[in-house]
Amino acid sequence: MVKVGLTGGIGAGKSEVSRLLASYGAVVVDADKIAREVVEPGTPGLAAVVEEFGEGVLTPDGTLDRPKLGGIVFNDPEKLKALNAIVHPLVGARSAELEASAGPDAVVVHDVPLLTENGLAPLYDTVVVVDAAPQTQLDRLVRLRGMAEDEAKSRMAAQATREQRLAIADLVIDNDGPLEALEPQVRAVWERLQGA
Repeated sequence: MVKVGLTGGIGAGKSEVSRLLASYGAVVVDADKIAREVVEPGTPGLAAVVEEFGEGVLTPDGTLDRPKLGGIVFNDPEKLKALNAIVHPLVGARSAELEASAGPDAVVVHDVPLLTENGLAPLYDTVVVVDAAPQTQLDRLVRLRGMAEDEAKSRMAAQATREQRLAIADLVIDNDGPLEALEPQVRAVWERLQGA
C-alpha cells in the first residue's frame, strides 16, 4: 500500500485532482467528506459542536449550518482551534478505518485540506500539493463558488501559505492553467505513485 497525502489551498483545484486520481483507481479518503459525516444529526460530533458553539449553529431541521459556523470560526483563531479539536480526531479515526479496508496493493490518497497546518506530512509516503497562485484561488472562489471576496480572503488567510505547502511537497501539480492542462499532470503523478 502506498499512502499519499493530497493537499492544496482552497480554490487550488484539489477536488478535481482527487476525482481524477479516483478515476484511475486510487482509493480516495476525503477528509472534507468525512468531516461532514462526523457532524451529521445524531452523531457525537454534532453534539460536541453544539455544546461548544450553541444551538445557533443548527438549521431549523437540526443539521449543522456550515456557512454560519464557518463565519464564526474563520474569523477567530481560538474558535477555529476549538472546532478542530472536536472534528479532527473523529476524521482521523474514520480515515484510518477506510485505509485499513483498502487492499495491500492500493494507492490510498488522503485528500486533506489542512495537511500542512496540522503537521501531517510525516504520516504519508508521498505528499502531493495542488498549487495555484493566490490570485487564481481568489478568482475561482469568487467567480465559481460565488463567495464574497472578503470571505474568500478570510478563508485563504486561515490556511497555510503557498510557501508552507510547497515546502512539504514531494510532488507538485501546477493548477494555474485551464482544466485541460491538469489531466496530463495528474496522469503523470498517478504513474509515479503506482511505481512508488
